[in-house]
Amino acid sequence: MVRPCPSVGPRGRLRAWPGARELAPSLRARPARCRRLLPRGGAAPAGGGAEAGPGGGPSGAGGAAAKAGDMTDNIPLQPVRQKKRMDSRPRAGCCEWLRCCGRGEPRPRTVWLGHPEKRDQRYPRNVINNQKYNLFTFLPGVLFNQFKYFFNLYFLLLACSQFVPEMRLGALYTYWVPLGFVLAVTIIREAVEEIRCYVRDKEVNSQVYSRLTARGTVKVKSANIQVGDLIIVEKNQRVPADMIFLRTSEKNGSCFLRTDQLDGETDWKLRLPVACTQRLPTAADLLQIRSYVYAEEPNIDIHNFVGTFTREDSDPPISESLSIENALWAGTVIASGTVVGVVLYTGRELRSVMNTSNPRSKIGLFDLEVNCLTKILFGALVVVSLVMVALQHFAGRWYLQIIRFLLLFSNIIPISLRVNLDMGKIVYSWVIRRDSKIPGTVVRSSTIPEQLGRISYLLTDKTGTLTQNEMVFKRLHLGTVAYGLDSMDEVQSHIFSIYTQSQDPPAQKGPTLTTKVRRTMSSRVHEAVKAIALCHNVTPVYESNGVTDQAEAEKHYEDSCRVYQASSPDEVALVQWTESVGLTLVGRDQSSVQLRTPGDQILNFTILQIFPFTYESKRMGIIVRDESTGEITFYMKGADVVMAGIVQYNDWLEEECGNMAREGLRVLVVAKKSLAEEQYQDFEARYVQAKLSVHDRSLKVATVIESLEMEMELLCLTGVEDQLQADVRPTLETLRNAGIKVWMLTGDKLETATCTAKNAHLVTRNQDIHVFRLVTNRGEAHLELNAFRRKHDCALVISGDSLEVCLKYYEYEFMELACQCPAVVCCRCAPTQKAQIVRLLQERTGKLTCAVGDGGNDVSMIQESDCGVGVEGKEGKQASLAADFSVTQFKHLGRLLVVHGRNSYKRSAALSQFVIHRSLCISTMQAVFSSVFYFASVPLYQGFLIIGYSTIYTMFPVFSLVLDKDVKSEVAMLYPELYKDLLKGRPLSYKTFLIWVLISIYQGSTIMYGALLLFESEFVHIVAISFTSLILTELLMVALTIQTWHWLMTVAELLSLACYIASLVFLHEFIDVYFIATLSFLWKVSVITLVSCLPLYVLKYLRRRFSPPSYSKLTS
Repeated sequence: MVRPCPSVGPRGRLRAWPGARELAPSLRARPARCRRLLPRGGAAPAGGGAEAGPGGGPSGAGGAAAKAGDMTDNIPLQPVRQKKRMDSRPRAGCCEWLRCCGRGEPRPRTVWLGHPEKRDQRYPRNVINNQKYNLFTFLPGVLFNQFKYFFNLYFLLLACSQFVPEMRLGALYTYWVPLGFVLAVTIIREAVEEIRCYVRDKEVNSQVYSRLTARGTVKVKSANIQVGDLIIVEKNQRVPADMIFLRTSEKNGSCFLRTDQLDGETDWKLRLPVACTQRLPTAADLLQIRSYVYAEEPNIDIHNFVGTFTREDSDPPISESLSIENALWAGTVIASGTVVGVVLYTGRELRSVMNTSNPRSKIGLFDLEVNCLTKILFGALVVVSLVMVALQHFAGRWYLQIIRFLLLFSNIIPISLRVNLDMGKIVYSWVIRRDSKIPGTVVRSSTIPEQLGRISYLLTDKTGTLTQNEMVFKRLHLGTVAYGLDSMDEVQSHIFSIYTQSQDPPAQKGPTLTTKVRRTMSSRVHEAVKAIALCHNVTPVYESNGVTDQAEAEKHYEDSCRVYQASSPDEVALVQWTESVGLTLVGRDQSSVQLRTPGDQILNFTILQIFPFTYESKRMGIIVRDESTGEITFYMKGADVVMAGIVQYNDWLEEECGNMAREGLRVLVVAKKSLAEEQYQDFEARYVQAKLSVHDRSLKVATVIESLEMEMELLCLTGVEDQLQADVRPTLETLRNAGIKVWMLTGDKLETATCTAKNAHLVTRNQDIHVFRLVTNRGEAHLELNAFRRKHDCALVISGDSLEVCLKYYEYEFMELACQCPAVVCCRCAPTQKAQIVRLLQERTGKLTCAVGDGGNDVSMIQESDCGVGVEGKEGKQASLAADFSVTQFKHLGRLLVVHGRNSYKRSAALSQFVIHRSLCISTMQAVFSSVFYFASVPLYQGFLIIGYSTIYTMFPVFSLVLDKDVKSEVAMLYPELYKDLLKGRPLSYKTFLIWVLISIYQGSTIMYGALLLFESEFVHIVAISFTSLILTELLMVALTIQTWHWLMTVAELLSLACYIASLVFLHEFIDVYFIATLSFLWKVSVITLVSCLPLYVLKYLRRRFSPPSYSKLTS
């Protein structure tokens, strides 16, 4: 037997594999990258092999494919260079745990049904992993992330230098204990976050599924599923791996799939099983047949798939081509029935995983700015050390003196800065979690809370983030009259009157003169409602409810057991509305529809033809025959832009569509056309002929359908609203007033996205909308960009395809124009495109971005942004698990940014500058002391004094600044404009840094010179006076900085002072205990402290009096 996979033949060409002939028609219609599956030397063999589809052509190929095949039969297919991988994930290797080994490019595969042991290559385990580190990389990774900070590396070198006797200035513990404490705090925090992430991943990987085996059905964890396994997935269960759909329990032989966690589209997708396996009597028979699936190599394209299914043990062997219609991607949810599938891809080869980027360690802009300031301080340290040695005229071993001075003034760069900031982040995270106004909020990354205070661009998903994905019917418009939610009882009464006046439902006797007579309002309403109840793709399904079993419910059309299934929630909303007004859809199969009237009469209609909705046509149609009258009617509904040219002339359609769209409603135009029997027979003959054609099939079919779509009778407009999440409008208004620009990135359709943008007031009523038309090449993009450039203050709506073309040729120009827009809506966006937009915004503007989403398709965007927020959606927690912050509702985002983000940034700015001030004060005193005593490299304070100064004596008061706030949270929410000030980075800037440096130099010099002037005889008195004054000055400066007192701040001040006074008893080695008890000591310390602090108090008062900050006007 020939092995069914490619093998290399002479001169490097590929010998044909068994499925090549069947796959050829599909491949010709596929993108170029898929053609690698064909022999390199020439075209695929023309001709048969594929099963005949319903239209008479090759199954799964269609007219376009056939045409493509004819055009390329004589063109040799060249090997296509593999595109550079878009994701940074490691490839399949021998060791997943180490993430080190690669095995080259991914290859196509042959998967035998139910036999995972028959594999021709190694496949990764089916595990979800959101961790940044593993067991082996954790410690090196954390240490690397710490020592890439300049000042952490500096202190490591400083501590190591103390092992050299000539450089030692004091006890080793004075350098190693603070550094060890810093590292311990960081390692513990990272370990806690990694453990939490591991537990969350384990929960997903431990979900249990049923696997078909020779011994029957066995339970298996998601992580243990292998390529080749036959997996049973129940209704409303997540698909655990990428699979091919083999069987379904549904009678109609298909199933619906919810894909909004993968591509963001709200429409349910129809999936078809492999015909050969669906025909088998039972699922167990899948293990009795000898069959395999040949599939393309793993790639990131979620909208296409190429493969073949082959059954070898039948005579002759059966082969079917496979496409996206047969694929079930991981992360999607089964919406109907129970399905059986064979696993094709697992782990990091899943489509959903390849569309997400690796989690990265995010470093906040604030941390980078502090790192920059420490480099400036290091420069100052080197300059001061060189000046000291220069003033000694570089005498003796001057290079050793430089090093000693570098060590002596090392306090200029405070090692406690990193600890204080890291502990501050923990406090901010705790405060966010404890906020009762945003319950359920989780901080998953406690390293970047300050980022929340400086967001310039917010990029949000639509489905499940801004909207609830629940459609509500809001309006029926008949031209002369409109019915809203408050007047639906009138519609109900019209329907009731029609069906109670006579036993037979009203029927028009063909296209006679009576159509020109003005009909009664009841009949107009009835025609509109009947059209809405018939023109759709909705199927009613009956389920047992504990009282009535399924068969009984289906027989009697039990209302309590009925649920509607459809590919679009819009259609379900329309059918539910017709039910509410009296005309109920009770049954449907491939060829008939049953409606129930208010009088419990069943109306039977035969489906003659159905024309499904497509993205290109923007409309759907159905031809039905009324069984009671024999009347044939063509119903159609679609977007107003296409229906305007199909319906008869009227003077109200365009205006009313515009009015309803401005209200954020999704508008559909409904029309009908009565057909005579001869007219329909003529159409059907032409339609069947067009479907049998080989050349230009799709074009000919469309032309035949369009021959019917003329002069149709306009029945009504329907307005459906996608329910917004609670308080979305005020939240977006708050963010806009805070100076944050909002971009909406969605996988949904253009019309839907535009409606939601209007409805959510993302685009304000007085703003124009520029819809960027579809462009496919450089010239079209250039013209459209020029047209857009002429617009001012208008929102931009653009599709993913057009965006890709613009970014390819005019990236800089497009981003420049888009950044000037008040709002941008990108629709039909792939997950990788969302991440690309975030990356471009960061690169082009240099501003901070925040990404918000709820689905698996938002993970890339969330991880790429400076600050990712996940909304816990109905369909899962994938986005919220991968995000830095997780909220339960979109409305919580306003408070998270405007209150907590603002407070975190302002508090960290104050804390960092105060810690720098504390260190600069003591360094200034050391510099004054050394210069007075002939530039000697002798420390002023030794041993415990130097450690105690930055820990127990001043740590608590300084750290209590993390509780400070300039305005109450209610005021911050009421005046989001306060947030704008932070976008310029004023709380921590070179200006504020310089001010604190000058304050430190002034206070350090005042204290040291004051102590030198006022001491009397012994040197130890200088230490006592200066150190006590320094401690009191720090405590008073904290009090001067605080804007809103908290009881913990008072406790911290008093506790620190008490600790210092109590410790004086044990500091007799450094301080004269008897001297500090004298009146002389007290008045000298008081004078020095007063001189160092009083001028600053006066300056603060004058500044607040004559140049108050913006928030002070709100708090007065």
